Amino acid sequence: MQARMGSSRLPGKILMEAGGKTFLEHAFQRLSLAGNIDQCVVATTTDERDDVVVDFCSRHGWPCSRGPENDVLTRYYQTAIRFPSDIIVRVTADCPLLDPSLINQVVELLAADFPGTAYASNTLDPRHFPRGLDVEAFTSAALEEAYQGAREPFDREHVTPFLRERPEQFPRKALSIEDDYSSHRWTLDTPEDQQLLSRILEHLPDPEPWQKILSLVEDNPEWSKLNATIRQKA
Repeated sequence: MQARMGSSRLPGKILMEAGGKTFLEHAFQRLSLAGNIDQCVVATTTDERDDVVVDFCSRHGWPCSRGPENDVLTRYYQTAIRFPSDIIVRVTADCPLLDPSLINQVVELLAADFPGTAYASNTLDPRHFPRGLDVEAFTSAALEEAYQGAREPFDREHVTPFLRERPEQFPRKALSIEDDYSSHRWTLDTPEDQQLLSRILEHLPDPEPWQKILSLVEDNPEWSKLNATIRQKA
């Protein structure tokens, strides 16, 4: 789980609180409930602003690794060296509503044809899940190839474009659903996002299936208007 304090639009966002916990706690708890995950690690940065993240993880007994702030691909690779695994799952701390079941399903997609499949996700186009439930899984071999081969800053900052754009080199599978809920934005990047997520977590502070969260939001349509004008960074 990549996590840092240096957000440009909402600095310190992951340690802000909602529903009795920090957003980082909500996200990490949901990740740890995924039965196909053997170990959960927070991958933060070497920036001094993230000393507080390391201290927070230490107090909670969570494994933590540090690496470059903007070269997140290197951060993941270094974390994978320190905490070896055949399959790496990538999620982010600004997704406090992660669904353990979706994480399991993405891992199962990859593991069912391991090592034939190199990458699996619920974010491949056309994406239908709400933004904020994003899960990616890839083999450690694919991660190493990306680490060695990626040259563009964009590829290194966002970890997986090198894999996603080369399906012939990295065979992939997509977890998809028929109905399109991609207009829902449940990720934490702006004050408006914080308002929406705080309302959701005040009503559902404990981990719940994403469908239950969807029902709550659809029962309160005015909530989604809080961050309806926010656009994901390109």
